[in-house]
Amino acid sequence: MTGKLILSDGAVFLGESFGAPIGSGGEVVFNTGMVGYPESLTDPSYFGQILVLTYPLIGNYGVPDKKFWESKKIQVKALIVQNYIEDPSHFESERTLAAWLKAEGIPALQGIDTRALTVKLREHGVMLGKIGEGEIYDPNKENVFPYVSCSSPEVYGQGKKNVLLIDCGDKENIIRALVKRGVRVTKVPWNFDPLKAEFSFDGVFISNGPGDPKMAKETIENTKKYFPKIFRHSVYV
Repeated sequence: MTGKLILSDGAVFLGESFGAPIGSGGEVVFNTGMVGYPESLTDPSYFGQILVLTYPLIGNYGVPDKKFWESKKIQVKALIVQNYIEDPSHFESERTLAAWLKAEGIPALQGIDTRALTVKLREHGVMLGKIGEGEIYDPNKENVFPYVSCSSPEVYGQGKKNVLLIDCGDKENIIRALVKRGVRVTKVPWNFDPLKAEFSFDGVFISNGPGDPKMAKETIENTKKYFPKIFRHSVYV
């Protein structure tokens, strides 16, 4: 089934659909990595965006177990690739990329000159776009942090030192890296006030995330309040 990517300036890129047969819109961005598409697709930093992968072969090693993902689900609005490989070859592959995209309701197009599209994005800067009849969505126009943040505190690891991770869309690998180094991690929602915490902590880590950081007004205000009062702690941003 044919499909098309329509950019906000009217440019059209024709391709072939291999994901969910629906329309979608978002901010069009690119990634030049040669590997790591499962990690990129599940990275909350890409929430609200149409991801363009410039490496020409995507799907060739399938989709691994979710323990390798950066979050519990696909975060992008849509995926654009040049060549999709339907028959993956990897001992850790559990299903094809197309099957995963369809299961999570994410549209995708192949057969598009992703490098030419990337050049256009680099020359013109941020552009919005849509696939099919989807509406164009701008993730920078609203507070998207509630969509990607945890809803209640979650604890990881058994270390003696406890790091408070304010989840504005953190990657799971941040937690894995801290736990590997013997640290206990308490992940809290993006608008959590550390001064009201009912538990002790030894450091604060504010994660990155999607959208415009200025929209995280409660995180900013909480930071202004507690930053001068916790010099006994370490603060990481």
